[in-house]
Amino acid sequence: MEFNHIPVLLDQCLDGLSIRPDGIYVDGTAGGAGHSSAIAAKLGVNGRLIALDRDPDAVAVASERLSRFPNAQVIHRNYSEMRAVLDELGVELADGILMDLGVSSFQLDEGSRGFSYHTDAPLDMRMSKEGMSAADLVNTYSENEIARILFEYGEEKFSRRIASNIVRIRETAPITTTTQLADIVRDSYPQKAKREKNPCKKTFQAVRIAVNGEFDHLSKGLEDAFFCLKPGGRLAVITFHSLEDRIVKQKFAAWCRGCICPPDFPQCVCGHKPEGKLVNRKPLEADAAELESNNRSRSAKLRVIERCGGSND
Repeated sequence: MEFNHIPVLLDQCLDGLSIRPDGIYVDGTAGGAGHSSAIAAKLGVNGRLIALDRDPDAVAVASERLSRFPNAQVIHRNYSEMRAVLDELGVELADGILMDLGVSSFQLDEGSRGFSYHTDAPLDMRMSKEGMSAADLVNTYSENEIARILFEYGEEKFSRRIASNIVRIRETAPITTTTQLADIVRDSYPQKAKREKNPCKKTFQAVRIAVNGEFDHLSKGLEDAFFCLKPGGRLAVITFHSLEDRIVKQKFAAWCRGCICPPDFPQCVCGHKPEGKLVNRKPLEADAAELESNNRSRSAKLRVIERCGGSND
């Protein structure tokens, strides 16, 4: 199975995690094992890497590529199940956790998976290869619900027009391929807007997020990950679009907040202390050399937070 993967912001991730040779680390999104392999290579005989992925193809590839590291293991689970996985493995807390969000290069490049609007393929988009597909969504959801998904998850300003055309066309025959959906989106765009950028990107992103429940998994996954850290442990998260980055930024800000008393209180009475501290105040982005060699790094942002000392409840 061909699974090309150039890990994004690799050096920044390794620096941000501040890897200790005897530490326990979790890669919540193993993918092609690029980040996982680099982490495992830094661990000594007492170190440990646990890599998770919801995609069975990724699990197969990562397992093969990490087989040379005796201290690494790959598990077929979603990162939103991280706490349960660590409990099953008898691991209480980790020294560092990485989450590389969004769709992987392999999923995009493997046309048959239905993630890309550049290839004619079954309209699938399921990361786990299970459950509701993109075809199920566009052929059964109401016009209002499709429009909501496109607007909220894709920030698509022509969401209502696209949703209306989807519903109209599916009345004649089901929409079953990526090309069919892409054609509907293009035909829904005004001519001037088509010239600005590929009109399909936002719709395909929105449908993919909805099909995979990405934001629900992300919210729980971040909670699980942060509270699976030892005091002083670090969580590094790579995002690729503004919506998921906003979720990460808001979570990090909440954990770094001290006093939560109402603003009109003359002094603090809550005693609430920050649970985390930002390692970098602003997100890290790819430098010119990485942008030149890896186009996927163009929109990547890395945020790193360190858990403060105290209880782990």
